[in-house]
Amino acid sequence: MRLFIAVDIDQRVRREIDQIQRGLRQKTGLLKGPVKWVEPNLIHLTLKFLGQVPDQSISQICRLTEETAKSHMAFEIRVQGLGTFGRPPRVLWAGIEDCPALVALQKDLEERLEKAGWPREERAFSAHLTLCRIKEAKAGIQLGQAVEGQHLRTLGSVPIEQMIVYESQLQSGGPVYTAVARYDLKKTGSPLTNRGANP
Repeated sequence: MRLFIAVDIDQRVRREIDQIQRGLRQKTGLLKGPVKWVEPNLIHLTLKFLGQVPDQSISQICRLTEETAKSHMAFEIRVQGLGTFGRPPRVLWAGIEDCPALVALQKDLEERLEKAGWPREERAFSAHLTLCRIKEAKAGIQLGQAVEGQHLRTLGSVPIEQMIVYESQLQSGGPVYTAVARYDLKKTGSPLTNRGANP
């Protein structure tokens, strides 16, 4: 089973992303071919991609995810800014404002999995939502220019209250994600806050 662990965004932010994608497609004419747009309902914030996991290890992955979730308070993230990875750009993304609670959650999960024998990510965690993957340099340059100056654009805030273990099935029409298990973070009666966010 091909697995990853993520937190989800809400429908309000998905609608904002859908509008952004539509606007960029209209502005650049890049409908498909050199780019692969991610369907808004499939967008999530990945904490850890595990790849192919033996069936006998799935329960361990779920247990470690549950332990991590139970060790952290629910919090809020702010989706802000558009940008690209790579030169020329290969990925178009929406950013996540600095959030110590999110960083701590991902670090804890990474460390628990590493102790259980799962390799640590070589690259540092960079919280983002992938809006499209770019196959050709010319298209990447177009999209990079199209989002210049939008690093402060706010798409909305999202309460993070669960960690989800997802199965990813690669099909001809695109990936299909199925939730294997969901685990709640700890909650209190106080409002959710993002300690890394500005008032």
